[in-house]
Amino acid sequence: MGSSELSLLKMAIMQSWNAVVITSADRAAGYPVKIANPAFCQMTGYAIDELYGQSLKMLQGPATDQEVINRLRSCLTSGEYFEGMTTNYRKDGSPYLVRWNISPVRDEVGDITHFVSVQQDMTAYAKVEDTSKILGQALDAAAEPILVTDAHAKIIFANQSFIQVSGYEESELIGNTPTLFKSGLHDDDFYKNVKASLMTAKTFQAIFINKRKDGTLYHSEQSISAIKDQAGNITNYVSVGKDVTERLREEQALRESATVDQLTGLFNRNHGKALLSEAYSFTLSREESMSLILCDIDHFKQINDSFGHPVGDQILAQVSGLLRKSVRGNDRIIRWGGEEFLILLENCTDMVAAELAERLRLRIASEQFQNVGKVTVSLGVASLFQKESLEQLISRCDEALYKSKRNGRNQLTLGKVRTS
Repeated sequence: MGSSELSLLKMAIMQSWNAVVITSADRAAGYPVKIANPAFCQMTGYAIDELYGQSLKMLQGPATDQEVINRLRSCLTSGEYFEGMTTNYRKDGSPYLVRWNISPVRDEVGDITHFVSVQQDMTAYAKVEDTSKILGQALDAAAEPILVTDAHAKIIFANQSFIQVSGYEESELIGNTPTLFKSGLHDDDFYKNVKASLMTAKTFQAIFINKRKDGTLYHSEQSISAIKDQAGNITNYVSVGKDVTERLREEQALRESATVDQLTGLFNRNHGKALLSEAYSFTLSREESMSLILCDIDHFKQINDSFGHPVGDQILAQVSGLLRKSVRGNDRIIRWGGEEFLILLENCTDMVAAELAERLRLRIASEQFQNVGKVTVSLGVASLFQKESLEQLISRCDEALYKSKRNGRNQLTLGKVRTS
């Protein structure tokens, strides 16, 4: 090798971004340093004159992995290539993680005269890896179900919470797509909105009805976001969810408690008034017919006094069930009072209402009630006349009911239309 080549080689070593150090092959002297480039000096904190002739054992310390050092010594002794990573110490005592490759340098006859080591400070990379590891552990331990996919919607990560709520094993999720959880209860427009938001890197938030592995459904309040690289390209999607099934169930129960009678499952009086007002306004605007049936259980106080309130409650529930089975699909039944029920019949004439009321009376009268035997009901029927008020309609229906009770019960009466 000529002087120009040697000069070029020296410049390459001295200007290398990686740390390069060349040591003697003199084992007895501890492989003393012969050449160290500026990158090596910067990494270790030592000047070249402080390194020259010294053994690199000076860089070792308490955290240096002795197994790695023993393997290094073995490779140096046998003249083999070495690659490894451990903790060394700078001149100021601070530790750094170093990865190095060591190759033997042989002369013309094949004897090893030197070792050349190319090294890289891995401390920053290790910190990134540690941070990534911590983040991964944090995501895995998070209480919220978290799912990460690649840009093609292939699942690459699911935390323990997601695994638990979905019922799938991690191995069943990785490489699959979120279509695995489709319940079939969202229409195409829903998924089009999801796709449109994510394609523009907008966060999509909604409550998904998902399907578990066992086929059961659950409601997940999800926030799905896109992750971009430095070039602005979408690389991943992250979904953070929350199982809100129980919350929605409780909210539904609260709504129902505000509108539904807990004993019978029928609409309560407060909500019934709103239904009546709405139906009344709609009927006037359409100039259609509207009828009401008031149904009262005969001798109900006597049933309570003789058999007790639990049996009375049982009668109320059973009568409610018979009413539900007997009315039309769009008719609304309201528990109007203690043992009194009001049935709202939209687009229904007085004659049709009377026929329905008679069927109700006969059906209930034919039923056998546990502990009590036979139970009858009295009914009043009234249909909206011209533009009378809702209150007048209800009053006429109430008068008809009480006429049925005064006339011996177990019958129905049509409400008379007032002429003045």
